[in-house]
Amino acid sequence: MRITKILITTLMSIITVSNANAQQKLNSEIEKKIDVLMAKMTIEEKVGQMNQYNGFWDVTGPAPVGGTAEQKYENIKKGLVGSMLTVRGVKEVKAVQKIAVEQTRLGIPLIIGFDVIHGYKTLSPIPLAEAASWDLAAIEKSAEVAASEAAASGINWTFGPMMDISRDARWGRVMEGAGEDPYLGSKIAVARVKGFQGDNSFKSPLRIAASAKHFAGYGFVVAGLEYNASEIGSNTLYNQVLPPFKAAVDTGLRTVMTSFNTINGIPASADKYLLKETLKNKWGFSGFVISDWASIREMIPWGYSKDEKSAAISAVEAGTDMDMEGGIYVPHLIELMKQGKVDQKYVDDAVRRILRVKYELGLFDNPYRFLDEKREKEVIGSKANHEAVLDMAKKSIVLLKNEKQLLPLKKSGQKILLLGTLASSKNSPLGSWRIASDNNTAVSVLEGLKNYTGNTLNFVEGPKLTTEEPTFLTEVKYNTTDKSGLEEAKQAAKSADVIIMVLGEHSFSTGEARSRTDINLPGLQEEFLKEIYKINPNIVLVLNNGRPLSINWASENIPAIVEAWHLGTESGNAVAQVLYGDYNPSGKLPMTFPRNVGQIPIYYNNYSTGRYTDKDNNVFWSHYSDAEKTPLYPFGFGLSYTTFDYSDFKINKKSFAKGENIQVSVTLKNTGKYEGKEVVQLYIQDEFASVARPVKELKAFELVNLKPDESKTVSFPITEKELGFYNNQGDFVVEPGSFKIMVGGNSQDLKIIEAELL
Repeated sequence: MRITKILITTLMSIITVSNANAQQKLNSEIEKKIDVLMAKMTIEEKVGQMNQYNGFWDVTGPAPVGGTAEQKYENIKKGLVGSMLTVRGVKEVKAVQKIAVEQTRLGIPLIIGFDVIHGYKTLSPIPLAEAASWDLAAIEKSAEVAASEAAASGINWTFGPMMDISRDARWGRVMEGAGEDPYLGSKIAVARVKGFQGDNSFKSPLRIAASAKHFAGYGFVVAGLEYNASEIGSNTLYNQVLPPFKAAVDTGLRTVMTSFNTINGIPASADKYLLKETLKNKWGFSGFVISDWASIREMIPWGYSKDEKSAAISAVEAGTDMDMEGGIYVPHLIELMKQGKVDQKYVDDAVRRILRVKYELGLFDNPYRFLDEKREKEVIGSKANHEAVLDMAKKSIVLLKNEKQLLPLKKSGQKILLLGTLASSKNSPLGSWRIASDNNTAVSVLEGLKNYTGNTLNFVEGPKLTTEEPTFLTEVKYNTTDKSGLEEAKQAAKSADVIIMVLGEHSFSTGEARSRTDINLPGLQEEFLKEIYKINPNIVLVLNNGRPLSINWASENIPAIVEAWHLGTESGNAVAQVLYGDYNPSGKLPMTFPRNVGQIPIYYNNYSTGRYTDKDNNVFWSHYSDAEKTPLYPFGFGLSYTTFDYSDFKINKKSFAKGENIQVSVTLKNTGKYEGKEVVQLYIQDEFASVARPVKELKAFELVNLKPDESKTVSFPITEKELGFYNNQGDFVVEPGSFKIMVGGNSQDLKIIEAELL
């Protein structure tokens, strides 16, 4: 046995070295090809590679005449365009690619980008919901499904995943990220990049290049207000904001997108420290950087650049390689280079990076490798893809409360009343950021529950959620006056055994440009909930939302609460299977739920402040005089239909030297009646350091499945990686001192062991 293991280890080492050598040889060949191509390119053609246009006409139809569209069309033929975005479908992409490849002097193919955020046509849960699964394999699979459908439609580059850490539920784009924690966010960032890019060889035409966004600090916009400035210190930048991006780069990420915000008064697209010194030089990033939509142009209204020419200079010298729909580089860089006002080395570096990714994607070998109509029909909407997103949706659901044994529902003999506009919606559950998907294609909760025929199911809508059906481009107008349907719902509630109320926010209340100052249940929903509760308190509240909500009254009074987010195409099936117990919920919150908006920003890895604490560890006077300081639901929280017990938490040595690893372990036991999963979470506090450290930080976790009465010992190694942090110069340091090591099922309920690094 031992000899076999040695042989396997040796063989794997040989394969690894062989693969590394093959990749190194391929990279060298690509660089030589780039050298040859760039020697042939004019200044105009080089700058053209740095220009990205949004789709602007029916490519398979007649060429546009007049206006901006005609100019863009002519620029493609002149070789002045390196990329297109939002052109999708094999026929459309093939038509525009043929222009670039067959009608330009050098035939350089376009790279086709698209916002593939949580699926293409078949939608997974929104990213924040996926993060609640803490299931990295499932998240990677979800990204793989999204990549396969996008690639089958001719797209080879996604503007995702979003890696912005955020503590502010007012910001609409929290739905697009992984929550508030940099460790969990880093793990999820890696999983998503792997899902999109595979092993980075792009041998499969169903893998696409990923783009980490928004670099950097966009999740910390002031007041959660879209497109705002970000006010953060270096400690927050290095320890909270940058780790997911660094992890993605180390995984082989191919592109990075700049953010809209400023840090220290500098717009991200002109931030030399972030883009050049940190990303490209210190981290060794070899891919290319693209601006967010027109963000180079927007440096003018920011008051940073006086005109388009100065914006172009600032962006290219900072390391922004491609201009997304800004119209800045092509009109001005060519002239500025000829005048000697922009050094050609900046443009050459940008073009080399862009061409490198195009070569890696195989676009020069075959510009049409992503364009197969048969594959498009076979892959998009396949049964396997639907099964994958259903699995992801079930794993994303978080059980917040379950009293009176309302859940799981009995399979027969119950009168079930279903209430709420969102219960029958086939549109809102799809979530925000789903521009390639078709409206009204989600399985509604009503449809999902109808699959279970043992109970009597009655549906009453109650007061409408909105005054009109919103779209991605319109503001959501919630109904605040029309109580039609309330009396019918109240009458139906009298005879129901269990009432399921699906409440929350419409998905178009979340996403880009969807900031909110009120994170309570909008419209008449809380009043609706209270009125039904007066008649029949046996209520299961199913939440549909894209951000943490303030649900204080519901949390105090409603016996069962299920956080079901916006779960995508298979939403209703996932909810029904969880409510009926065919899937035991295992999700944990990736973001703290506040009691009210006044607590925001609220997060678990806070600081203790300099004031002393009382016997209950409350900081003296550092509190709100009108509300509890604690969260409604903490980070990492989530219940199950079964129960778990943590015991025998121990460490193999309490004092250890620098460079020496230690091991902690805990025994987890399923003490309930159902098989279930638990996310065992490890937190560490560095009690004394050269800079103040948070009261706790997530450093490891493991998703454990146990049958009733089954136990497992879960072990975590603790190395310098878990004990260290970034100082204010951005250097990773490990300092001797005292540490608290904590383990438990959420960030509040933890067992503690003391340890010391000598």
